[in-house]
Amino acid sequence: MEMISLAQTLRENSYPGRGIVIGRSEDGKKAVAAYFIMGRSENSRNRIFVEEGEGIRTQAFDPSKLTDPSLIIYAPVRVLGNKTIVTNGDQTDTIYECMEKGQTFEQALRTREFEPDGPNYTPRISGILEIGDGHFDYSMSILKSDNGDPSSCNRYTFSYENCPAGEGHFIHTYQCDGNPLPSFEGEPKLVAIPSDMEKFSNMLWLNLNEDNKVSLFVRYIDIETGKYETRIVNKNE
Repeated sequence: MEMISLAQTLRENSYPGRGIVIGRSEDGKKAVAAYFIMGRSENSRNRIFVEEGEGIRTQAFDPSKLTDPSLIIYAPVRVLGNKTIVTNGDQTDTIYECMEKGQTFEQALRTREFEPDGPNYTPRISGILEIGDGHFDYSMSILKSDNGDPSSCNRYTFSYENCPAGEGHFIHTYQCDGNPLPSFEGEPKLVAIPSDMEKFSNMLWLNLNEDNKVSLFVRYIDIETGKYETRIVNKNE
């Protein structure tokens, strides 16, 4: 697979929606996860990321303007032992709870499908990073309608073992802006992951559409020790 320029891809797409990037830093020392949200409506744009335990959650920036919390207020990131879960919805909790009971990432997601927000039927995108004994593997998933048909859910899981240094993958909810919004197609895109968290965070934030971007989360996890650094950027401050 040819590596794409993540900066260019974001810059040329006014509305990729919500996106997950997972990979390994160029120096090989860090597992990296990033998650961003965008919004077109006032309700979607009225959000910030806040830390919650070892993870994060979304929160209304102005509670008086919150009209429907059902699909916009959730915990995008949770940590279960050596596993970091990143998703674009409340399936984070489903994955956490099922894996806590000994089930797999895939088994947990078999109980869920795309979001019930017709006619878009927004895909549920999810990722999981597993770090242990100096090894780092990750998986990504997308659950989406069958070309806009809500009677059929298409499920795809992509697993990456022993990820090479400096490489990662990017998956997002929408191909581009539109009415209805067209779902992401194909495999997660191969992208470069630098060693500098600040550089990576700035690149993501600066290339997301200025009108539509809402919040960004980036975490670098030391593969040997499990210690991590996190950066959160909110347009609403």
